[in-house]
Amino acid sequence: MKYTYYKLYKPYGYLSQFVNHQNKRRNKKLLSDIEGIPEGLMAVGRLDEKSEGLLLLTTDGKFSQHITSSEIEKEYHVMVDGIISNEAIEKLSNGIDISVNGKPYPTKPCEVSMLKNTSHIIQRFVRDDKHGDTSWISITLTEGKFRQVRKMTAKVGFPTLRLVRVRVGDYKIDDLQPGNFKAINSEQS
Repeated sequence: MKYTYYKLYKPYGYLSQFVNHQNKRRNKKLLSDIEGIPEGLMAVGRLDEKSEGLLLLTTDGKFSQHITSSEIEKEYHVMVDGIISNEAIEKLSNGIDISVNGKPYPTKPCEVSMLKNTSHIIQRFVRDDKHGDTSWISITLTEGKFRQVRKMTAKVGFPTLRLVRVRVGDYKIDDLQPGNFKAINSEQS
């Protein structure tokens, strides 16, 4: 059987699904609303509605299972509220306790650093400058609990304002624009 693989820049405001399984999501934008995406694909993992960036799509269940495993790094570029401190970056790097399904969950140590150059991030209005300073960090995880990055930055006092996934394993967002997708070979990015 021949499988297909794509990378997509999931735009802000879209759910990471093709079919609306719940009536309460009647007015939500779905991946199937993006023009030209071939039928029969599934999203590999998830990005919540308010997150954007790299989302892999495939017809290959084994590929999906491998990519979502804890062997594969996921890199996020995150705009936080305020100028993040070195202390907060260190806490994030070492792992912190967040809540998952109402229970404490210790996150694994991860790579976190200040992001000085954000020229690769597509500009999108988040909030007016009069509401205070913001800063950008890069977070690379090998796990992906529901809203994990948002919970982590909030826990150290710097809530996430914008979250862009830029890399999944060897696959990078490169120069894709929101709503654009491109066929990929599963052996390379």
